[in-house]
Amino acid sequence: MRLGRRKRQSFDSADRFPSAPPDAPLLEVGDARTYFETGRGSVRAVDGVTLSLDRGRTLGIVGESGCGKTVLSRSIMGLLPKHNVVRSGSVKFEGQEIGDWGPDQMRPLWGTQMAMVFQDPMTSLNPVMSIGHQITEPLLYHFDISSGYSRELAVALLQSVGIPEPERRLKQYPHELSGGMRQRVMIAIAIACGPKLLFADEPTTALDVTVQAQILDLLQTQQRDRYMAMMLVTHDLGVVAGRTDDIAVMYAGRVVEKAPTRVLFSKPRMPYTEALMASIPKLGDQSHTRLATIAGRPPNLINPPKGCKFSPRCAYVQDKCRVEEPPLIPDADAKHEFACWFPVGTPEGRAAFESNKEAGLTAVQARLGAETVASEGVS
Repeated sequence: MRLGRRKRQSFDSADRFPSAPPDAPLLEVGDARTYFETGRGSVRAVDGVTLSLDRGRTLGIVGESGCGKTVLSRSIMGLLPKHNVVRSGSVKFEGQEIGDWGPDQMRPLWGTQMAMVFQDPMTSLNPVMSIGHQITEPLLYHFDISSGYSRELAVALLQSVGIPEPERRLKQYPHELSGGMRQRVMIAIAIACGPKLLFADEPTTALDVTVQAQILDLLQTQQRDRYMAMMLVTHDLGVVAGRTDDIAVMYAGRVVEKAPTRVLFSKPRMPYTEALMASIPKLGDQSHTRLATIAGRPPNLINPPKGCKFSPRCAYVQDKCRVEEPPLIPDADAKHEFACWFPVGTPEGRAAFESNKEAGLTAVQARLGAETVASEGVS
């Protein structure tokens, strides 16, 4: 269904957010919770997330499938189902509380203030609308411009995202483009109205490695050129290694570690973060080296385990972990926070790991298994 045209000039955030101080974070999320009501109980998809994002910076949200990354980004944008959803907590954009806003209040912000590049462009793009129509629609909805000028802007947008022959592409349909080109079109639509905050939800899923790098480079370039804040959602720590300023690691709907990217990679404290890093394939590994895996499965979000949610899969687990859930604790560097009673790289953590190693804990064996195979080599 085509949206009605709005007779107005470009969206002026000063009109909507008059009290926003210039040095305040662009986005502030406080104790955000999103539960889905089902016949079996409440699914705690997002369960008390607190984070902030400044203008022009990139935050990586990392974790396994089902940890709440996508639901968090959709909760911030207000893109949730209308029924059987319980949402609470604070979401502030430029100092204005928007956590309780409905679709009618959020619609002026979508596209002009915040936008999203969805995971699968083939299902996100409308298969019966031309590429040109899909790019010009938000321009005509938000801005009082002519259809001819919106078409010129669409051509310029396609050029900016690296699509050749942009005039011809405007007449084509999604099924006529490759996966990489469809994702570029999605990026063009997302940045069309000049948003200040861009969500990139697994933007390289189902793309080959070469195209993945091109899409990530494109997002990084557009983010820097336009001075947008960006939230990059992915399950792959390798993707965010050189493309984010900060990283928040999520597990079972919670943030379990937050730090600047360099700090997180050089000094991970949460065992889950260490396990994710160990699962990244390394160029120096010998051929046929077995990949490291994380023992067990993610928890049931309807009936999660007591204490630390990662404890059933953790190589450092102790009795305290199974009873008490650790809060986010600041490291010596105040910008580094982690939720663990026995952090990686500390005397307490080393003692916990050694005791579990002697006891033959499965999680420890899983962690050491790949190291053993790598050291022995495979001919």
